[in-house]
Amino acid sequence: MIIEEEKVEIVDAPEVETKEQEVIFEQVKEDEKNSKKTYVIPLGVFILIFLCLIIIIFGVFTFFNYRNNNKIANGIYIDKIEVASLSKEQAIQKLQEYYNDKISNDITVVYNNYTTYIKPAEIDLQVDVASSVNYAFNIGKTGNIFNDNYQIFSAMINGVNITPTANFNEEKLKEILNKLSAELPDAVVESGYYQEGNKLIITKGKEGLVIDNDLTIQEFKNKIANLSYLNEVIELKTKNQSPKAINLDEVYNSVHKEPKDAYYTTNPFAVYPSENGTDFAVSISEAQNIIDSAENECEIPLKVLKPSVTTNMIGQEAFPDLLGSFSTKYAASNVNRTTNLRLASNKINGHVLIPGETFSYNQVVGARTIAAGYKEAAVYENGEVVQGLGGGICQISTTLYNACLFANLEMVELHNHQFVPSYVSAGRDATVVYGVKDYKFKNSRKHAIKITCSVAGGTATFQIWGVKEETEYDVSVYANVNSRTSSYIKSSTYRTLKLNGKTVKTENVINSTYKVH
Repeated sequence: MIIEEEKVEIVDAPEVETKEQEVIFEQVKEDEKNSKKTYVIPLGVFILIFLCLIIIIFGVFTFFNYRNNNKIANGIYIDKIEVASLSKEQAIQKLQEYYNDKISNDITVVYNNYTTYIKPAEIDLQVDVASSVNYAFNIGKTGNIFNDNYQIFSAMINGVNITPTANFNEEKLKEILNKLSAELPDAVVESGYYQEGNKLIITKGKEGLVIDNDLTIQEFKNKIANLSYLNEVIELKTKNQSPKAINLDEVYNSVHKEPKDAYYTTNPFAVYPSENGTDFAVSISEAQNIIDSAENECEIPLKVLKPSVTTNMIGQEAFPDLLGSFSTKYAASNVNRTTNLRLASNKINGHVLIPGETFSYNQVVGARTIAAGYKEAAVYENGEVVQGLGGGICQISTTLYNACLFANLEMVELHNHQFVPSYVSAGRDATVVYGVKDYKFKNSRKHAIKITCSVAGGTATFQIWGVKEETEYDVSVYANVNSRTSSYIKSSTYRTLKLNGKTVKTENVINSTYKVH
């Protein structure tokens, strides 16, 4: 029996297996290759995603800025005071409270040993808070969304500090400086003149110091701009100045006049005072030669033309009502001082002012000279009490000043002493220095007034007479001492007008600063 064995091709089996393995191997290699590939996002897609993120951030930033559009952006300061997240009104209130406290202090001005004080309100000193707040508020609110966002972002990162400006009224400061010039220890003395009987007395001025307004105002600007005046004094800048040359033509035109008779009417009630006529008793050329040859003082003879009817002839019936009066005490035992008081008061006694006319103490009383009869008596000079010609006549100007206050007359020029005088309280005095300081008031009433005065028995009294008006006020005068230190005293003087017991008006007459003895 032949048994046929089944042939098995051993060779073919490995071949098939090898191909399958190769296929598997290739697949594994392909998988490994694929597994090692990095997926790359297309550039366009990346840019698109980035822009979307920027737009989202920009939109969110813009949205929050829009929500705070009625407030000041973050990171903003005014004079290093944070005003971020505040409304305009809140920022203004915050800064005004800060600056109101800051600028309430007096401004100290000095020249060598001379010191005085200026109140900020006297020169309208203000910090421009509104403009600074308005500028701060408008940061990031231009209307351009891109520019706004940039400004707000920059302020948040870098911060913004706005420096406000401080302003003052230069014209008011000039007026104050012109008055202070007269108070300097070595102030220039201007030439002057006055009539003494049948003589015209001309006094030549003296070279001295005046405040240089331009340089001093610039100093104010520098110190006020950053409010450094709060911790520093402001130095008065001065310059030498010669007195103005005497213009004889102007003097003549001022002196020469025709006489006028006095009269008054009753319907309406009005007084028209007499006026002397005057003229030079010499020619203009002769008068000029007299001035040129004089060293300090000279006399030009005058022809005085008397009116037919003088004011005194009208009598007291033309001035029926007492409008105001005031008295001060003096030491009658001091003969020289008493003499000076009487000389000055006699020049004023009987003087009449028509409505609108201004009274000048120095013009009426004249220079205090030996020729006029004045004696040596105690005066204030450069902060000290010394003997001086005409000492005591400031008591006459002071007494007249207070009578004018009670008569409700308008003050035109008024100065206080360096020290509080003994005969009145602080704020109630009026000092005069011929050619330097004057006391002036205006007849601001509807009718003429007449001044009468007496110096006798240790009492100096002034009275103002006239006609009461339809509406006549009850006048009260008082002075308050506002502050007192070891160096100075400050006071304020007020006049109150009342009608039927009710206050109609209270006015500040003067703010005075005195040195302490």
